[in-house]
Amino acid sequence: MSARERFDHEIQALQNDFIELSNRSIETLENSFEALFQKDLELAHQVIIQDVEINRMEEAINDRVIKLMTRQQPVATDLRRLIVLLKAASDMERVGDHAVNIAKEAIRIGNERFITSVELLEDMCYKSTEMLRQVVEAFKEENMSKAKVIAEYDDEIDEMYGNMIKHLMQLSSVVPENISQITYLSFICRFVERCADHATNIAEYLLYLKKGQRFDLNH
Repeated sequence: MSARERFDHEIQALQNDFIELSNRSIETLENSFEALFQKDLELAHQVIIQDVEINRMEEAINDRVIKLMTRQQPVATDLRRLIVLLKAASDMERVGDHAVNIAKEAIRIGNERFITSVELLEDMCYKSTEMLRQVVEAFKEENMSKAKVIAEYDDEIDEMYGNMIKHLMQLSSVVPENISQITYLSFICRFVERCADHATNIAEYLLYLKKGQRFDLNH
């Protein structure tokens, strides 16, 4: 095997590791949603524990990328790919962090009944995980068309987020005695919205990888 073939093989292995990290983070996020809506406190605690493995996976990708950069002195296109993998892995690790944050809020809410309908929040959660799964597919296929569609989903989630926060703020004046749960739900909305932002970031990285220029899909 030539030096170039070995390098290509190592990059492919890195990309596979990124896909595995992504799937683990998305699964953990979905578990945090289930823990919240089903009031499964045991599952919420499992989400918090699982974050240790997600952090380890991201650190391993970072270490391997740095070793490849220093050992192989990659050309511009290879360097771009390595940087994209580094940044995308960081975003997916943050998704795992948000899953932990949601799980912690679920534990704080505990077995209390929700003081308002959470249907809009459930829709946000579903759409955010769909965004993340689609951006991973776009990344695997290096499909720019799929990457660009992610921005449309992000706009929808931003609108849902705004509506949900507005509703919760109105609720705080009607039932001030429930301000704690209103605060917890507001935080959860923000964490879900941030997960959608991370999906958009990864879509931008893919466009940068393919085009060699930066795109801002949030505007």
